[in-house]
Amino acid sequence: MNRQPVVALIGATAVGKTALSLSIAEKLNAEIVSVDSRQVYRYMNVGTDKVSPSLRYEIPHHMIDIADPDEKFTVSDFAEKSSQAVSRIYARKKIPLFVGGTPFYYNALFHASLNSDLPSSSEVREKYETLANSQGAELLHMRLAEVDPTTAEKLHKNDVQRVTRALEIWDLTGKAPSQIFSEGTKRDYGFDVLYIGLARSREELFERIEIRLEQEFNSGFPEEVAWLMKHGFDERFNPLKGLGYRELIDYHRGKITLDEALTNSISRTKAFCRRQQTWFKKFSPAVWFDMSESNHEEEIINTIITHLNKTEDAPE
Repeated sequence: MNRQPVVALIGATAVGKTALSLSIAEKLNAEIVSVDSRQVYRYMNVGTDKVSPSLRYEIPHHMIDIADPDEKFTVSDFAEKSSQAVSRIYARKKIPLFVGGTPFYYNALFHASLNSDLPSSSEVREKYETLANSQGAELLHMRLAEVDPTTAEKLHKNDVQRVTRALEIWDLTGKAPSQIFSEGTKRDYGFDVLYIGLARSREELFERIEIRLEQEFNSGFPEEVAWLMKHGFDERFNPLKGLGYRELIDYHRGKITLDEALTNSISRTKAFCRRQQTWFKKFSPAVWFDMSESNHEEEIINTIITHLNKTEDAPE
């Protein structure tokens, strides 16, 4: 297969991917493909740190605002739709630039992850979600470890959404998800990806996380969550269980104060950042840049151009 070279800008939350991607996209005549599991949802703007509509008008973005928060949007959906977006971008003689921090989306698109539709059941899913709420996420993770230790080892005990999905698959198929993924048909989209990794010290990332969340809380995030709840989007739906949203729902329900919501959001985001750093270290091939020293923009652009010119079919 003649593989199509593409580039992805990766790194932990708050490392500076968005700002750098906008500058690079402008200079390379690129369009951005968002690789963010929450930015796919409409109405969730402040808490997902979406690029403003005016900037998206100047630099087209894909995979943003394509589903409602109560819709099921799968990894397979992302892989299929983003692949289609790449074809359209190249057809317009533009360059696709993948930007985001959701590792399992990258795996689905670039590393031939299982991409067939697996069975689902809202009843089974609700059973495990209820169990997690009543007896704790750790118990749910222990249950998964009993039936599929391979998958359990890859998932954090607090990742209720994906632990629940793994148990749902087990219940409906009688097979461990790891077995299905090892035996199943895998979709290869034919991309040759080079990861451009952005890094900062953990201390600096944590400081930037605190600053960003404080800004979001002071720039309409609580009001955004109140609007979502008013229109029926709440913690019943997975997107609203995400960082910041779950805490602000608790605030609006009178369970915690606004200061506690901010503190808890910062704590959970820092924990997520640590996991991202671990995940992205395994991504290959990757060229890493320390953003604490410089933004490395010129060097990154040259690295991108070199990779895209690997085949005669690459855009100029």
